[in-house]
Amino acid sequence: MLARLLVLFLLAGLVPLLGAPGVARAASGCSGRPAKTVEFSTGELRVYKSRAHVCAVTVAKKPGKRRTMSVTLQARGGRAVSDKGKYTKMAGPVTVNALNRCVRATGAIGKKSASTGWILC
Repeated sequence: MLARLLVLFLLAGLVPLLGAPGVARAASGCSGRPAKTVEFSTGELRVYKSRAHVCAVTVAKKPGKRRTMSVTLQARGGRAVSDKGKYTKMAGPVTVNALNRCVRATGAIGKKSASTGWILC
């Protein structure tokens, strides 16, 4: 009986390790590998890259009260996709098709903002 419990505890500890390596989802809402993070005074802009897509979110440093947040993502030669509203923790995710294309992202919380410039070229 003790051996079975030990095996169960060991397997429970390994379950989180069995997920796909380098994939971030739950906290950000984006799938893919972290490609770039730009910090600013009220939060950070996070950009994630998968094979054919890029995803971005703006995350507040101090979640809690509702405030204006936005995130915008654009692939070179394409339309910008954005999410803007009054949120408590995060704006986004927004995703664009960016297979073999540069992208740029901008995030803002209140009057403070950050931008990546053209990346992933």
